[in-house]
Amino acid sequence: MRAVGAALALAFVPVACFAVLGIGGWLAPGPALVAAVATLIALLAFTVLWVRDAEVLTDALRRVATDDPGLAVREKAGLAVMEAIGSEVERLMRRVAARTALVEQLRRADEAILERLPDPLIVLGPDRAVRRANSAARVAFGADISAVLRHPGLRGAIEGAFEAGTPQSAEITVRVPNARELHATVVPMDPPLADGGRAIVVLSDRTRERAVERMRADFVANASHELRTPLASLIGFIDTLRGPAADDPPAQQRFLGIMAEQAARMNRLIDDLLSLSRVELTEHQAPSEVVDLRAMLPRLAAGFEPRLRERSQTLDLQVPDDLPPVTADADQIAQVLQNLLDNALKYGRDGGVLRVAATAASGLGRWPARAGVVISVSDQGAGIPREHLPRLTERFYRVDKGRSRAVGGTGLGLAIVKHIVNRHRGQLAIESELDKGTTVSVWLPQAPEPSAGAPR
Repeated sequence: MRAVGAALALAFVPVACFAVLGIGGWLAPGPALVAAVATLIALLAFTVLWVRDAEVLTDALRRVATDDPGLAVREKAGLAVMEAIGSEVERLMRRVAARTALVEQLRRADEAILERLPDPLIVLGPDRAVRRANSAARVAFGADISAVLRHPGLRGAIEGAFEAGTPQSAEITVRVPNARELHATVVPMDPPLADGGRAIVVLSDRTRERAVERMRADFVANASHELRTPLASLIGFIDTLRGPAADDPPAQQRFLGIMAEQAARMNRLIDDLLSLSRVELTEHQAPSEVVDLRAMLPRLAAGFEPRLRERSQTLDLQVPDDLPPVTADADQIAQVLQNLLDNALKYGRDGGVLRVAATAASGLGRWPARAGVVISVSDQGAGIPREHLPRLTERFYRVDKGRSRAVGGTGLGLAIVKHIVNRHRGQLAIESELDKGTTVSVWLPQAPEPSAGAPR
């Protein structure tokens, strides 16, 4: 109807002219009528095409505005001029579609980068509310993200970043969902992110680094102290031998004996420190050798026979004939067993029994479900109070420092055992009862069965 109305409006003037010419006699009535009708029909056809093409262009522009390409304007256009305009509109639509696709690709890349960052990242809106959080933040804090953001130190950094427009940082300690030390960086975003985010909060977990720093400081302090004590004794006795005891052979012999003991203590300490360092260097690399404990255990036990006789102690060795081999580093497992036997011998009672037992274990009690072997070393000594058990594998930790030094302990034996067991992906357990003795058990993974046709 709009096309008809437009055609009639456009045809009014020429039709009126033909009517006047016909009525006035300047043009025969028949030709005038034919010309008027032809003009009306031509204008109507033109107007219909024009209006249709205009609607096509309008629809195309609407699609451009809504990022909905899919209309072939040139194929729909009926007039040449409209076809030319349609060609340009199609080109515009393709460019808009390409830019829209690029923007969408960049948006997805932005989301993927934020999602895959290893550190927790939180996006804040202008109202300081959480707009989104990446996977690391959701895993680290779960439903406690808002509680973390309410920390006074972090809240101050957020407000500072919004007010100053510059990045702010803070060191905070959070207690939810567990205690952690975090380094927080708040970066204001100008212009804002696509989702309206005005700031991002990056939280780097420094708990492990801080613990390592404290452990390193404690280790250096303890090592220095342990070395300084025998070194001070050596220096004092040397000064004495040079001075008052220079002409006293009995005193010289006594002092030289004490100096030899202190030097041996320093040597043991240095050996243990080097051993611990070597173990830590390879702790991330699981061993792959196959070790037969049935042959190793009797050989190691035989080496302790002279010391056992000195204290009238008896060694009860229990190794079944069908004990399976383990996946292990033979030298390190020998070191573990030597340390455990040495401790049992030192702290067991005179005339007592040391028991070494090896058994196959798969999902028994505290041990893993997969196949493995448990080696237990027990003594009949005074035992260890329960409160000390969790700390026995700490470096330089001693329950009775005086007795430990008297029997030649360095405070590193069980620390070495723990790290070797960790490297073997095994488990360590310590049980003790006062006046009854102590049992230290080590679980090691069983070696896999050789495949058919493999060399044995």
